[in-house]
Amino acid sequence: MNKFSLCMLMLLPLSSPAVAEPFTAEHLVQLDRVGAPVLSPDGSLVVFPLRKTDMEANTGRYDLWLTHVDDGGTRRLTHHEANDTEPAWSADGRFIYFLSTRSESSQVWRIDVVGGEASQVTRLPLDVGTFRLSADNSKLVVSMNVYMDCEDLQCTRDRDESITQSKVTGVVQDQLFMRHWDHWLDGKRSQLFSLPLNGDDASGEATWLSRKVDADVPSRQWGGKEEYSLSEDGSTVYFTARLRDNKEAWSTNYDLYAAPMNGDGPTENLTESNLAWDTQPILSPDGSSMAYLAMSRPGFEADRFQIMIRDLATGATKTLAQDWDRSAGSIAWSADGSALYANAQDVGNKTLWRIDLASGQPEKILAIGTISSFEPGERGLVYAMDNLKSPSELFYLPQGETTARQLTNFSGPQLDGVELGDYEQFSFKGANDETVYAYIVKPAGFEQGKSYPVAFLIHGGPQGSYDNHFHYRWNPQTYAGQGFAAVFVDFHGSSGYGQAFTDSISGDWGGKPLLDLQLGLKAALQKYDFLDGDKVCALGGSYGGYMINWIAGNWPDGFNCLVNHSGVFDQRSMYYTTEELWFPEWDFGGPYFEAAADYERFNPVNHVENWRTPMLVVHGQLDYRVPVTQGIAAFTALQRRGVPSRFLYFPDENHWILKPANSVKWHQEVNRWLHHYLD
Repeated sequence: MNKFSLCMLMLLPLSSPAVAEPFTAEHLVQLDRVGAPVLSPDGSLVVFPLRKTDMEANTGRYDLWLTHVDDGGTRRLTHHEANDTEPAWSADGRFIYFLSTRSESSQVWRIDVVGGEASQVTRLPLDVGTFRLSADNSKLVVSMNVYMDCEDLQCTRDRDESITQSKVTGVVQDQLFMRHWDHWLDGKRSQLFSLPLNGDDASGEATWLSRKVDADVPSRQWGGKEEYSLSEDGSTVYFTARLRDNKEAWSTNYDLYAAPMNGDGPTENLTESNLAWDTQPILSPDGSSMAYLAMSRPGFEADRFQIMIRDLATGATKTLAQDWDRSAGSIAWSADGSALYANAQDVGNKTLWRIDLASGQPEKILAIGTISSFEPGERGLVYAMDNLKSPSELFYLPQGETTARQLTNFSGPQLDGVELGDYEQFSFKGANDETVYAYIVKPAGFEQGKSYPVAFLIHGGPQGSYDNHFHYRWNPQTYAGQGFAAVFVDFHGSSGYGQAFTDSISGDWGGKPLLDLQLGLKAALQKYDFLDGDKVCALGGSYGGYMINWIAGNWPDGFNCLVNHSGVFDQRSMYYTTEELWFPEWDFGGPYFEAAADYERFNPVNHVENWRTPMLVVHGQLDYRVPVTQGIAAFTALQRRGVPSRFLYFPDENHWILKPANSVKWHQEVNRWLHHYLD
């Protein structure tokens, strides 16, 4: 024992340490959430949004914060009751532009990097959805929702006001994609406009940039400014779009377009030959090339996103790292243009890679945890990372070094005195005798020799993964905090294990995945002697909810109880009521009326006669991906068969339970259900 160790022992308190409290849903919903980092032009500062939960208002609130890459000094930049998001640096690094709802609508604002009062940059009659600055800061490109037949922005506002004031509520629809995710589409399109910018003033006339393409730019529901970029000289805007035609509901054909920034001249479709998904155009530092992501199979939303490089002068296009069997999530150029960075799901993690432009050779930079966002600069790389035991924080990896340093620590103080369960990854032989990976999270307060009940979690997608990720809805630590061990399997169809593994679930929803779950639970019980195999409940949402319904009829004696959140109950009615038809049509081989046998092969409704396991059913009224009637139908089946069951209904939630108070309620009811059958 060295002198330092002895001194440390002498400083230990003589009294017993306080017992740590378990992690709960209340902890989960109140944690600060660090957003995507943005490096200053000189690479010395990072600005990022931070979400804090306002329990009284039952929502999250966003402010902007700054941290220094050298000393990690972190300070709050904006102080307002409105939401401040989407920061972007001015070219000289003196100001930060951002979106804010301070003026009772979403507009672009600007604040000095030293702080002070923010000034309003745009005063448009419509909400600004996203924005980008030109390289010289002389132009501002914004997206707004407009009616395509309107000649100016005020026309859209006037029409909206007229509709709001009218006593007529009926709306005529002529084609599908009438609603998406949790809202009905209103006939407007998200479109790009350019405004002259003079510091904190963008009051000039808006130039409509994407008018010649009848599409949402960025795409709705999830598209952001990553779906468009500006040329270095400010003459061209590049964007991705899927046409709003009568095929949209079953199409994944997004194309990349180039349009002049002055609004004159033709708009060119750059990827017309590819009938699959093209997206995320980003220009190289010298402006000569464009990198973007592309799928190759039309109609398949879970195809591999490959990285493409296009020479903007000649139009010649090549695939970068063609043999790299991962699907890129986000991409960014290195500061010198010699490489691209990409994050990708990878064997139960979301890792960060550097891909050399000359050789096409991918190199894994960061291998453990979930890299949710990142930005390279000349001095180094900043990124947001989390894992199963830690919420997201910002880290900085200096150029040429191998050890990163942590820049922020918002969750540390909030979790002080809270015990989180340890976790580890394991593997087993699954379907087709192939290796399948899984995780286990030990219960808080774990004691060797003690036996623990199991919460068996099943992820959605189905082409997805739980990953080594601190999830803000389905977080295994909430079950560990209740005294359960959480086990979750990346069954056949999961992403991050090669495209063939992901493809294997299509047409086989209830086949190999069910076998993997059965073998995975068996492997966990054999490997970890502290798991009580007589006390196991299975829980899943979306596809995971489908699997709960499938398990109820095809593995009816496997569990003490089940929890089905937004799960598919009847494939036939699901096909005719969901909004994104490309998804079932790919996975089941076509429309229901052409491939009924393939839908019925793994249809839970056909096995209701076997249902006998107690089930909690959860559904939101605004869920248009898996409509609420799927949950009601499952509950009806349970009740008529006399199976113990409950229905938890949220009239104001969609496929996800997002409001803080509702999230707490969700966890309370789920935990109550598990304790009833596992204690």
